[in-house]
Amino acid sequence: MFGQSLALASPRATIVAMKTIRLREGKERSLLRRHPWIFESAIAKGSGDSGETVRVESSTGEFLAWAAFSPTSKIRARVWSFDEKQRIDAAFFIAACAISVSARGRFGIDSDGLRLVHGESDGLPGLIVDRYGDTLVAQFTSAGVERWKSVIADALLQATGLTRLYERSDTSSRALEGLPEAKGWLRGEGATDLVLREHQWKLGLSIAEGHKTGFYLDQRDSRKKFARYCERLQFQRVLNCYCYTGGFTVAALAGGAAHVTSIDSSGPAIEKAAVNVALNGFAASRTTFMDADVNASLRQFLDQARSFDAIVLDPPKFAPTVAHAERASRAYKDINRLALKLLEPGGVLFTYSCSGGISVDLFHKIVAGAGADAGVNGFITERMGGAPDHSMTLAFPEGEYLKGLVVMRR
Repeated sequence: MFGQSLALASPRATIVAMKTIRLREGKERSLLRRHPWIFESAIAKGSGDSGETVRVESSTGEFLAWAAFSPTSKIRARVWSFDEKQRIDAAFFIAACAISVSARGRFGIDSDGLRLVHGESDGLPGLIVDRYGDTLVAQFTSAGVERWKSVIADALLQATGLTRLYERSDTSSRALEGLPEAKGWLRGEGATDLVLREHQWKLGLSIAEGHKTGFYLDQRDSRKKFARYCERLQFQRVLNCYCYTGGFTVAALAGGAAHVTSIDSSGPAIEKAAVNVALNGFAASRTTFMDADVNASLRQFLDQARSFDAIVLDPPKFAPTVAHAERASRAYKDINRLALKLLEPGGVLFTYSCSGGISVDLFHKIVAGAGADAGVNGFITERMGGAPDHSMTLAFPEGEYLKGLVVMRR
């Protein structure tokens, strides 16, 4: 905190005290492409305190970037700016938050639940901020944003005109940065059980206990797309796997689906899904909720000779890194194989992977392999990704973690 106070009090003092890290020869190439990560193996010499801003230089001493240093992470530094004249001070974060919030106003998002800051894609590595109505929820997952947490919290409220900010920095990734988990109100206080409006429906959530910051906002556009398919093709029997709190279930019912079977291994999530169905005025008789394992349930449905007009596969992250890709590929292939066998001819599969370790091309190959094993072919009618507020930029393709295919069985 002393270093942060010094930076705010005297930019000149910051320049004098600035520490430098120098890269190994040839390791500057990714930075020249404006990629914001510097791995431990790329650094020849130099260090800093946790979250401290350091000057990054090439092996020959040329300026490359200003970055936040993390002594314990394999991503040893995360870039704030590639502009040598830029000062990383309170004004920098105020401007960055304002730009990020302003951009969301141009995305045409039909919801009062949206992502305002998406980490590296918004120039704020390690920071995730979602808005649910009049409440902000933030995750500080890197040493850099943790060091500037107080300044960032005030900047977010200033940019949005809101007064309530809840912290959900209770992710396991904080341990990689040498940070303890943190959770609770940072600014203001109030209820943690909220209701957001999305398209023509409503969805309840808990910002204190729900996954991520309380909900999966990244699937907003996919839920709308699924509702349109249900309406256009008049599905009778829909299966929603890994349903969580029922976002796709509500979307299917809003699209006119006659009956939706929803499966999740979390009892509390299933209970909230049933509440969300009632919240939107749909009859409970149009739904069946199963607190069960998805894979085992799909096999049971096959044994029972059941079939469905539409199936959603939106599983949790099977491959957090590329190192897990092979094992995850087998898991993705198995559930897609089972789902395709359960799908009626002319039926539609919405299938997703949120694993950063599974590329778009690899996911396509996995689903294609699943179809071959199932003896099923299908038309890929659409490719899906995260909603636009979960931004991917030209310089940071890793922002594209969510990928999906819409497959219509032939």
